[in-house]
Amino acid sequence: MNSVQFPRRQRAGAPRINQQDLVLVAIGARIADALMQPTPYRIGQDGGLRVLPGTGGIVINQRIGDRCVGLAADHVEPGVAVRNDYQPGGTRGNASAGLTALACIGNVAVVLDGPCAGRRGYVTGKHGGVDHVLIDFPTAVLRRLEIGNRVQIYACGVGMRLLQHPEIAIMNCSVRLLRRWGVRSEADRLIVPVTHLIPAAIMGSGLGRNNSYLGDCDVQLFDPEIVRRFQLDRLRFGDLVAIVDADHRFGRSFRTGAMTIGIVIHSDSTVSGHGPGVTTLLTGEARHLVPLRDPRANLAEILGIRRLPPARPYMPLPRKDRAWTLGAPARTAQTPRMWGTAMRGVRLQPPRRRVTTG
Repeated sequence: MNSVQFPRRQRAGAPRINQQDLVLVAIGARIADALMQPTPYRIGQDGGLRVLPGTGGIVINQRIGDRCVGLAADHVEPGVAVRNDYQPGGTRGNASAGLTALACIGNVAVVLDGPCAGRRGYVTGKHGGVDHVLIDFPTAVLRRLEIGNRVQIYACGVGMRLLQHPEIAIMNCSVRLLRRWGVRSEADRLIVPVTHLIPAAIMGSGLGRNNSYLGDCDVQLFDPEIVRRFQLDRLRFGDLVAIVDADHRFGRSFRTGAMTIGIVIHSDSTVSGHGPGVTTLLTGEARHLVPLRDPRANLAEILGIRRLPPARPYMPLPRKDRAWTLGAPARTAQTPRMWGTAMRGVRLQPPRRRVTTG
């Protein structure tokens, strides 16, 4: 099957891997419907109550490469979210964990039924808590897909090893992504293109989980100074980012001198401890894993999915709402003056008195 073979092109200096040992497994899922808590309200870090689109469904107008900050949404997943609810009997495991553990960023996904049968996309993320695998399809396909359509993912990448860098762990990464990313070996260092540096101190939900092969870890955007300093208001879906002082080898933890590289998979959030999600790809000591700033280090550009929109700053939703609220009294105060201007020169006639006879 040509569509799922390993890419033949290899960049100069690309790290050697145990490619001949890797196994290609077809795994299945269905397009998930939108999820919502019993109450639709989300309590924001600023104390605000909001009802917003969230996880699940088919997101048609947000794709890999688009901005993930400042949307009227919370944890929204670009493209298609798929999951596997099949649970076999006994205690031997479940298909949902098989889906989220084996799918790797950059794996090919094929629609099996419905009006878009045979159309291809790419795995772009794994969202913890809801056990969703995220897939990007062209916009024309997204418009025609149906909730419940079956999707088959050709999963390959779990078990990959960097033969020249045994001290660096690689996970959730397909061979296709690694080959096209521009990662290169230099002596005992691995040079990795990224769009942003992120301090581990602002990582939130997902921290402390003991399995980095499942899900993601969120970047908190509630400190304006940190957001400005690290240009986090420019984050996009699919950006490859470096988390400084983060060790994700056996779970997600803070450790000085460690480095973790991941991919931004879902949008920011108004909820305390939450924000854009990052799925882990590489982790190890900072002296061996070196990020190289590259504004085009995004999955859309790397895999040739679509033209990469430029990174522009966007205000997170809580700050945007606050700015709008602070401006509301001024707008309200202008209303009578505007009305008076519009009515200038118009004379209002007093009401006629009704004449009554006794």
